[in-house]
Amino acid sequence: MTAIQEKVVLITGASSGIGEATARLLARRGAKVVLGARRTDRLAALVAEINATGGTASFQRLDVTHRPDMEAFAEFALETHEHIDVLVNAAGVMPMSPLWNRKIEEWELMIDVNLRGVLLGIAAVLPTMQEQGWGHIVNVAPVAMQGVSPSSAVYHGTQYAVNAISEGLRQEHAGRLHVTVVRPEVHGPADPLAERIAASFSRERMRTHRRIAVPLDAVARSIAGAIEGYGITASAVRAQQPRQRPHPAEYVQ
Repeated sequence: MTAIQEKVVLITGASSGIGEATARLLARRGAKVVLGARRTDRLAALVAEINATGGTASFQRLDVTHRPDMEAFAEFALETHEHIDVLVNAAGVMPMSPLWNRKIEEWELMIDVNLRGVLLGIAAVLPTMQEQGWGHIVNVAPVAMQGVSPSSAVYHGTQYAVNAISEGLRQEHAGRLHVTVVRPEVHGPADPLAERIAASFSRERMRTHRRIAVPLDAVARSIAGAIEGYGITASAVRAQQPRQRPHPAEYVQ
């Protein structure tokens, strides 16, 4: 029995990309996955596939930028499974362009999905995790810790903010909740994250990079490894002694 088995794992952005790959892998390893995204047709097909192969999956329509949606997503998981072990914030968009193009609607979209969505996800599950005395939040922020490339100022800004929020959350709940940031390279050619890059030169550079980038299933394995590293369960929380403050920033590459 693995540390993932029987865990209730909520995954945003689960209709494609990292979220979809993570849902498949965690379900194969015995997790009870609760999937959220806007494209319910894709979610329904994925849930049917997982359940047909012996896994446990359910879904709810989710717009991560809409607070009532996120709260309803967490409530749906509680009603279905009675607790929440892990939240994987995997929803993200990357419509990059130079700032002088003034694509303000795209800036707002990245801020809403990449940053606001993460905050709303944390807010939705945190009361439950605090009451339980255990939980794990995994935030996906696909950028290096330093550096900004042309046309990526707003996108990188949202991802750096996710890193800062994650570290603050970790410090506030050290010894009670676990927080992991997964920072993969831009991932394989089947992932739609980079399809909305407006600047042609940036889009072509991204396509070239993606040909040699880390595949989606490797990113999913990193997320699974992070979850397996913290085998928190209700019985374990009752049995364990108070923990010492963990080493700074629990990051998985």
